[in-house]
Amino acid sequence: MFEEIKPGLTGQSEAVVSREQTARHLGSGGVEVLATPELVRLMERAAVAAVDHLLPEGWRTVGARVDVQHLAPTPVGMRVVARAELIAVDGRRLTFRVEACDEREVVGSGSHERVIVDLARFSQRVEAKR
Repeated sequence: MFEEIKPGLTGQSEAVVSREQTARHLGSGGVEVLATPELVRLMERAAVAAVDHLLPEGWRTVGARVDVQHLAPTPVGMRVVARAELIAVDGRRLTFRVEACDEREVVGSGSHERVIVDLARFSQRVEAKR
């Protein structure tokens, strides 16, 4: 069912850092630089961009694990580009190498796992939990 999902697929996500994306605004630190949760969000979006468009109707990926180092600060107004490369497929579990760069340097790197889910079953599970 997921024959097109193979190692080597890549995706990208980018943003210009706004005040709403800073550590100070999000409460994850008192500085006006890209917050780590926002860095991770960009990396997740890059992974989604790599594979979700190849999935059949009613199927998507959900995040399952993140292991990221935030290596350098990025100030407000600077562009950040996150890239994800699918490096392993184990059934419905997908592993990505992720990296983010601002206009000057690598600012984050690591790995991210996503799982392919049937949205109907996933929604039923969520509803049962309510």
